[in-house]
Amino acid sequence: MSSSRFGSLMQKSGFAAKFLGASAAAGVLTAGIAVPAVGGLGLTAKSAVDDFQNLPDDFKAPPLTQASTIYDANGGVIATVWDRDRTVVPSDQISPLMKSALVDIEDNRFYQHGAIDVKGVLRAVGNNAGGGGTQGASTLTQQYVKNVFVEEAGDDQQAVLAAQAQTVGRKLKEMKYAIKVEETLTKDQILTNYLNITFFGEQAYGVEAASERYFSVHAKDLTLPQAALLAGLVQSPSGYDPVVNPKAAKDRRDTVLKKMAQYGTITQAQADQAINTPVQLNVSRPQQGCITAQQGEGFFCDYVKNQVLNDPAFGASSAARAALWKRGGLQIHTTLDPKAQAALQTSVTGHVYATDKAATAMTVVQPGTGKIIAMGQSRPYGVNANQTEINYNVEKSMGGGIGFPTGSTFKPIVAAAALENGITPSQSYPSPYSETWPAMKDCNGGRYPASDTVHNDSTSLVGPFTMGPAMAASVNTYFASLEGDVGLCNVAKMANKLGITEQAGGTKLAVTPSMALGSNSLTPLEMANVYATFAAHGTYCAPTAITDVTGPDGKPISVPQSQCSQVMSSQTADQITTMLKGVVQDGTGSPAGLSDRDSAGKTGTTNDSKQVWFVGYTPELSGATVVTDTDNPRPLDGQSIGGTVVGQAFGGTLAGPIWRDTMSGALQGTSPTPLTTVPLQ
Repeated sequence: MSSSRFGSLMQKSGFAAKFLGASAAAGVLTAGIAVPAVGGLGLTAKSAVDDFQNLPDDFKAPPLTQASTIYDANGGVIATVWDRDRTVVPSDQISPLMKSALVDIEDNRFYQHGAIDVKGVLRAVGNNAGGGGTQGASTLTQQYVKNVFVEEAGDDQQAVLAAQAQTVGRKLKEMKYAIKVEETLTKDQILTNYLNITFFGEQAYGVEAASERYFSVHAKDLTLPQAALLAGLVQSPSGYDPVVNPKAAKDRRDTVLKKMAQYGTITQAQADQAINTPVQLNVSRPQQGCITAQQGEGFFCDYVKNQVLNDPAFGASSAARAALWKRGGLQIHTTLDPKAQAALQTSVTGHVYATDKAATAMTVVQPGTGKIIAMGQSRPYGVNANQTEINYNVEKSMGGGIGFPTGSTFKPIVAAAALENGITPSQSYPSPYSETWPAMKDCNGGRYPASDTVHNDSTSLVGPFTMGPAMAASVNTYFASLEGDVGLCNVAKMANKLGITEQAGGTKLAVTPSMALGSNSLTPLEMANVYATFAAHGTYCAPTAITDVTGPDGKPISVPQSQCSQVMSSQTADQITTMLKGVVQDGTGSPAGLSDRDSAGKTGTTNDSKQVWFVGYTPELSGATVVTDTDNPRPLDGQSIGGTVVGQAFGGTLAGPIWRDTMSGALQGTSPTPLTTVPLQ
């Protein structure tokens, strides 16, 4: 029945007068909802009809919020995440018993009447006006419309209450839109939509989630007793919750079964058999979110979420991106390699225990693509003791912290800037144990006069040195002199080209002389990507975690593509590789070197050994590892880490083995590929 025909019927037949007049006399139910006497509101039959006809005709059901799934590169599930636990299923994936049970208990004339059951309304009004109790008359279509309003309200409690308000105005709106729904959808479509939208308690939205929650089965496989129990929940999900109120749930289930027998959907014998069957639950508690990841992928999962929420590729505004994530129904495929992830997780948790005061974090990326291959920490992702939700691998804006000083792992950036500006690897400096920092100026003309002193890690570490041997021995005074010659601004520009434009906490990069020794606080992801650029012969690729996304309609959603650019000559990158290969062959990084293939890398140890790093690569993978006391960092020297008391912490001996074991496991079974090296002249 169209809305205009219904309005005409109300005026011509006097239906509205009976409908509202009886309500006014009784002061109780109008079409199944409690309202005050309409006379007291000044509501006449004519004004009700006018209000009804003045409602807009456009009714659009919003996309239903449902679960999203995040997959690794092999298609394995990392985690299921949702704002509301719902999986929308088509009609043929819902048991016919479920549909019949719902119709028989909620609206047994559903297939005979239109959007509004006029006979039911008149019967309800007559009974209520005559003192016959409260008899409702809302059709399933009207209930569906109300559920749409509730869904649109989301988590706004005031909006939810307004969508459920017991008012004549809301009821008329519900009727008007119910008519619109029946003009555009078939009965089966309405019933399917209803079963997908409605709340069944225990955080389960829609029949599929409810079937899995209470019985651990799909909606298509529901038995008669199971279907009857779920149909009974619709009226009061909390009151009839079988987990909390088993007796009330069984009584309600049995009422549904009796109705099904009464209307001939099932035989009396089938009803009796089902009634004599105890309620048999097989509850599957909701498991969702990054916290459920089994191989330590929780931090990577959190990074994926933050990429969706922060990258304009997923929406022009933060509100649009948040709405996309909340609505869900996304199938998110990522770059995470399960083999590499398992190797990383075994290594970080084996070398540093979750109960240690110190923690380790590591990220592995693929040179030439920017793909994040693995990411993890020694402390599990979570909120309990010895757990954390802070992703130490990434910057604050992506769910991380403020980063950590990188120590000498920054020196290759200084070397790259020097090589790009015409300084050769044969450049020699006296490199005494201690010397005064040379005078420098930053990109804005700010001057740093020669002052303070810089010294090496050992009094026996004295020059002269050229660039390669200075890198292998990590000679601080050499790189102070090199930075003075190449210039602070050129070093900063090289860092910018390599993706380092600010510190992890969001503050400006400190362009000061101590930058050469890693005084800026950065992250494992940033440093892994820097070294991946050397491995890729000078091509820098912005990090990426997502390969493709499909929406709830199965259509692809555009994802951000890694932006790659040549930021230094291949000659410069290969010269850096030659130096860093020397670091792991016979320099400070020798404990981290791989025995079965070429590798290159650099150690880093900060002041007072509060952080130690190892960043390195093969042609296939680049990884960065940091070990640090995360809470008000104190020296690692003397701490118990991984069951061993550390005498003196160094990047090569503490972080290096974590990197080595991760890379060995990640590359196991792959053929070794040699690094590209060139003469250092």
